[in-house]
Amino acid sequence: MSIEIRSSVELPSVREAITLTTQDGLKLIGELAMPVGRAPVATLVTLHPLPTHGGFMDSHILRKAANRLPELANVAVLRFNTRGTSSPHGTSEGTFGEGITEQHDLVAALQFAKERGLPNLWLVGWSFGTELALKYGSDKDVVGAILLSPPLHRASDVDLEKWATSDKQLIALIPEHDDNLKPVEAAARFSLVPHVKLIAVEGAKHLWVGEESTARVLNEIVKAVNPAAYPLPTLWQPNA
Repeated sequence: MSIEIRSSVELPSVREAITLTTQDGLKLIGELAMPVGRAPVATLVTLHPLPTHGGFMDSHILRKAANRLPELANVAVLRFNTRGTSSPHGTSEGTFGEGITEQHDLVAALQFAKERGLPNLWLVGWSFGTELALKYGSDKDVVGAILLSPPLHRASDVDLEKWATSDKQLIALIPEHDDNLKPVEAAARFSLVPHVKLIAVEGAKHLWVGEESTARVLNEIVKAVNPAAYPLPTLWQPNA
């Protein structure tokens, strides 16, 4: 019997609680979700929204990516709490660093993925997480970055110019009704990066609430990292 893929569905994956160690000696709580019985074709290293406003590794889009994409798209999903952040998985050591010391957290996550031999690393940042990706990801060993609701508060034009001279892919999903950066404003700010792919999403808001928004985000991610699995199905057949 087929199962409709909705908000609460958790599809099969191999889940592993992990600990990341930063260059400045902190232990960060995380989880790696892998396909069952298959090697992944790509890896998402996720960066969550602002922890001082409720963001953590279990923020819904990142949780649903881990719940669905290992099975549906053969993609590994690495999530973690940045320093000082708590979630149902636990609390990472340290204190919030205003997007500055979190650069060590991003490096620790990428180092872990590299040590595990995970393939085709992509940064997937949401809101505050996009700031970390933009500020610290352009020179890292990644295929590129996918930005969800980038506010461009902490990331400067200098950071964007680094991406302009990088060979890394850069994709940004801009909600029509975002309170921080709407599509027209995003087009102007991101014009510094000629190769950026801007995707304006009609009807969407900053938090991507609702299955329609969730499905759109996950489909755009999969289209970038494993096009062979796009579009994602809306039904799942056990043991298919």
